[in-house]
Amino acid sequence: MTTLLVIAKEPRPGRVKTRLTPPFTPTAAAALAEASLVDTLRAVAAAPARRRVLVLDGRPGPWLPPGFDVVAQCAGGLDQRLAAAFAGCAGPALLIGMDTPQVTPELLTVDFSGCEAYFGPAEDGGFWALGLAEPAPELLRGVPMSTPVTGAVQRERLVAAGLRVRDLPRLRDVDTAADAEAVAGLVPHGRFAAELARLRAATGR
Repeated sequence: MTTLLVIAKEPRPGRVKTRLTPPFTPTAAAALAEASLVDTLRAVAAAPARRRVLVLDGRPGPWLPPGFDVVAQCAGGLDQRLAAAFAGCAGPALLIGMDTPQVTPELLTVDFSGCEAYFGPAEDGGFWALGLAEPAPELLRGVPMSTPVTGAVQRERLVAAGLRVRDLPRLRDVDTAADAEAVAGLVPHGRFAAELARLRAATGR
């Protein structure tokens, strides 16, 4: 079975979702980040997996459900941290971030029969998921992160390495207030949508 990896930051004010401020305060942005992480971890917990790992920058809190191993992120850029996450795995692994609370257990149920990689493109040009049948950290190191071409460069790396790539649906990351509204509309019964509604009510928006 597949190891499911979630790379995340501890949802502390001023450290996460800074592009949500404004219109949200740092505290509100952190609350939305925590809600997004909770929904993501719930989806991972409900998906079949050999092992579930939270690759964390910071400390775990009460938002962490049982059944997860917690591994500290290494130092360095995001490409190096993603590479290290895969390096710590044995066998097939699928890595996602904490920015897509609309993810479902079904999307995370992958089968590497007939392919060696999975790629989940994001609407902003990045990617929300990356799966490898065998750990290959070198496929991530040096990929420019957080740019409009990040996803294209990463996918080309996989193809150039001779891997057969299976694409997952395109999802929208939560980076801005507009993203938050759009994603909450996709999963109206999740923790993320409830937190956004609470913040709207508190501020009269």
